[in-house]
Amino acid sequence: MDDTGARLRNHWVSHIARHAHAKPGEIYLRFAGTSITWAQLHERIGTVAAALSERGIRAGDRVAIMMTNRPEFLETMFAASALGAIVVPVNFRLAPDEIAYILTDSGASLLVVEEATAAVAASARAACDHQIGFVSTGHADGADPYFPAAGPPARPPAADVPEDSPALIMYTSGTTGRPKGAVLSHENLHCQSLTLIRAWRLFGDDEVNLCASPLFHIASIGSVAPMTLIGGTTVLLPSGGFSSAATLELLDTERVTSVFLVPAQWQLLCDDPSLGTRDLSALKTMSWGAAPATTTLLARMAQAFPEVTNVAVFGQTEMSPVTCALSGEDALRKIGSVGKPVTMVAARVVDDDMKDVPPGEVGEIVYRGPSVMTGYWQNPDATAEAFRGGWFHSGDLVRADEEGFLFVVDRKKDMIITGGENVYCAEVENALSAHPAVAEVAVIGTPHERWGETPVAVAALVPGASLTVEELREWGTGRLARYKLPTVLHVMEALPRNASGKVLKTALRQQYG
Repeated sequence: MDDTGARLRNHWVSHIARHAHAKPGEIYLRFAGTSITWAQLHERIGTVAAALSERGIRAGDRVAIMMTNRPEFLETMFAASALGAIVVPVNFRLAPDEIAYILTDSGASLLVVEEATAAVAASARAACDHQIGFVSTGHADGADPYFPAAGPPARPPAADVPEDSPALIMYTSGTTGRPKGAVLSHENLHCQSLTLIRAWRLFGDDEVNLCASPLFHIASIGSVAPMTLIGGTTVLLPSGGFSSAATLELLDTERVTSVFLVPAQWQLLCDDPSLGTRDLSALKTMSWGAAPATTTLLARMAQAFPEVTNVAVFGQTEMSPVTCALSGEDALRKIGSVGKPVTMVAARVVDDDMKDVPPGEVGEIVYRGPSVMTGYWQNPDATAEAFRGGWFHSGDLVRADEEGFLFVVDRKKDMIITGGENVYCAEVENALSAHPAVAEVAVIGTPHERWGETPVAVAALVPGASLTVEELREWGTGRLARYKLPTVLHVMEALPRNASGKVLKTALRQQYG
């Protein structure tokens, strides 16, 4: 452990060095049937960090990574951190103009890609006004080859990286406009690690986490961080179309103990015909978040995985990301709740004047704590707006019950006001999704001459089903107040979603609003 000053600091580079010293031959990563030990990872970090340094990367420089899920993503991210550089994960599903905006806004000095993402990345890079280095793991026109895979161990220059230094710039999904870069520090990531260790009960020496989300997303990086702290094994799911059968096979063969999936993926696992043939006895914790889960799905998960603790985690990119968790023992008793604030977070439910609202009333949840981002990258106005009143404003509308359990009502910007009444889309979606003909549903508001706005449902139906708005309204009567019922129904084959699984309501409003 004589590499750099990073060993003195409490972040993932020093944790990796510790595990490489204590258990060099044990497995850090499993990917597509191959294994990487802690010692091998530590050596690769040194080699890649030295190569980054030779290219002029220094503390504070931004290194953009645009790759699918693969080991090189992780080793590049860790190596950049070893130098004190700031990593900018880029969604490879974005259009060139969107990627160019992120590269320009972050001022990235280097863009690291793979052959599959190189063409789009090159197009985006060409649209930027500043010089950006270009490296690819595979063939790519105009790109330098990826960092050396062999040779004598390389050692980067010593770099002392304080815990409050920026580690990541995570660009928000941009569902309501241009994405903003949330700056997350190494301290933020450490707090996220402690949060998940407790929420997911990562107490064993043999923890194996299946990382199924794309690595450019905070849900994925948020699950990578605690495994580097405790020395557990990460099984990385390759990018591509999600396969429930392939995922169940990994849970079985890799003896996975914990996994986070978005609700749409859990639905596929619950419905997979091979579920009953799998040995999932190692699985201790199943977790969900990033999008609302209906009470129908949660009940189905409890039926399909009766011996597994179901932990709901709730939060957002700016919070590193987890802010609330619902422990397994309360999952059925408080079905539909996202739980209570985690120990690293102070939370309040407030009105527009920053006054606390009583239990049962709807307000915006605001946060303080060491997991809160340091701000939006080079965007002081947005940062000031987000932290008005000294608390971070989440934009999430919630209701607390008498025991303090929180129930998400809606995104503040998604609330519909019809005839003076507030309609919370998530509440309506939760009720309508239980209709036997509905596979998935989203509710948006559209202008109305008389009521100002009116609820509109956009749904994908189960195969072979049909549904009219009259039938849907009749079914919803008694379950929802009449003013909350949709007045229009549009049927789609599938709802549009971003890479994190969130429904793109902006696209629905453009099409149907």
